[in-house]
Amino acid sequence: MNWKRFLVASAVTYVVVQAMELVINNVLMKSANESLMSLWRPNMMSRMWIMYAVGGLVALLFPYIFVKGREGKGIAEGVRYGIIIWLFVSVPMSVSMWVLLPIPYIIILRWMLYGLLEMLVAGILVAVIYKPLALSKS
Repeated sequence: MNWKRFLVASAVTYVVVQAMELVINNVLMKSANESLMSLWRPNMMSRMWIMYAVGGLVALLFPYIFVKGREGKGIAEGVRYGIIIWLFVSVPMSVSMWVLLPIPYIIILRWMLYGLLEMLVAGILVAVIYKPLALSKS
């Protein structure tokens, strides 16, 4: 494994996904999230470091799994990978939250759509970082 590319891909994944989460949760989903405040833990902010740590773990695993199954097909492979990870992680998690908590289905749908956007962007970025290097004609 090319460790330099892996670390760059992990860092890019972390920064981009965290930035997207910030915009999604604090701008696009702000009113929806506020409507769910009664479901949140009262001391939630004291545990936010756990969310950032989990985000770091995901940022390490996302490119690692990509590299292990990489076929070198470029951006299309990144799109496919993003969709697979979305189906494997975001969709089940969102549906499970709908089953367990009294959350309107429209919020769940929006979570899934924004999750798809995040995974597509991350998949494309990792595919670009792992784009096959051009061979020199020497």
